[in-house]
Amino acid sequence: MLNLWSSAQYAIELPDGHRFPMAKYALLRESVLREQLVSPDRLHDPQRVDVNDLLRVHTPEYVSHIVHGTLPPAEQRRIGLPWSEAFVERAFRVVQGTIEASDAALEHGVAMNLAGGTHHAFPDRGEGFCTFNDVAVAIRRLQALGKVRRVAVVDLDVHQGNGTHGCFTGDDSVYTFSMHGAKNFPFHKVPGTRDVELDDGTGDETYLALLQEHLPDVLRAARPDLVVYLSGADPHEGDRLGRLKLTFDGLMARDRYVIGTCRDVGIPVCATMSGGYGHDVHNTVAVHLNTVRVLRAFARG
Repeated sequence: MLNLWSSAQYAIELPDGHRFPMAKYALLRESVLREQLVSPDRLHDPQRVDVNDLLRVHTPEYVSHIVHGTLPPAEQRRIGLPWSEAFVERAFRVVQGTIEASDAALEHGVAMNLAGGTHHAFPDRGEGFCTFNDVAVAIRRLQALGKVRRVAVVDLDVHQGNGTHGCFTGDDSVYTFSMHGAKNFPFHKVPGTRDVELDDGTGDETYLALLQEHLPDVLRAARPDLVVYLSGADPHEGDRLGRLKLTFDGLMARDRYVIGTCRDVGIPVCATMSGGYGHDVHNTVAVHLNTVRVLRAFARG
């Protein structure tokens, strides 16, 4: 039984020419329903995250600045999205989507937030289109409730999850694994538990070989009760920001390998979208749609 969460209805208006592809969320939601990958009652609108859950990761000062729109202008620009009431609402709903999906993954084996993966958000700041770190908040909540002890974050966005690494520095209960472009944003990397840096132009064969080399070791070392999988679309060859050369088939093979390897040993998987900035937004949506197809194949019940 596959459950999905979508905060597409909370999309915010952006200035003309803004490079963030906000349209991808609604397009993905529409595609999932059109292809009947899940029934409408399995595609949920997330609630609004409880502030107390945000405070498991983020500082009170930062949360207050976001809520009231009082971040210094330079720090708001660092996030890359303009402040508005809708901006706050969306940020709260995106985090809750991953919280609800992580609960469902523990129950059903797999689930996905059709948003989230905001891995550049630190406890006291955001950057790179990331306001709150949904993955870190979801993990800390599950740990606090005693639902999991150990978690592995498998981050296959093209950009290193510097904020997620920062949230869990020094905590061996959360294993952070990232495969990302060596010369891509963020230019100051924060060490995770395991980082695999990729050359510009890396294609399917090399990428998949590295993934198959590292992921089994990650799972053995992490011994996780849950994997949170950031299934970024930006390694695709048509991405404006990715600089890698993975094909649609290569990315679908990536998803099958990650999800299949975890499920073969009984580890639940909560997936999030993370990044994707295709020259054609429909290519980005196609990558994420393939991830949903793979999850559906591994759903139980």
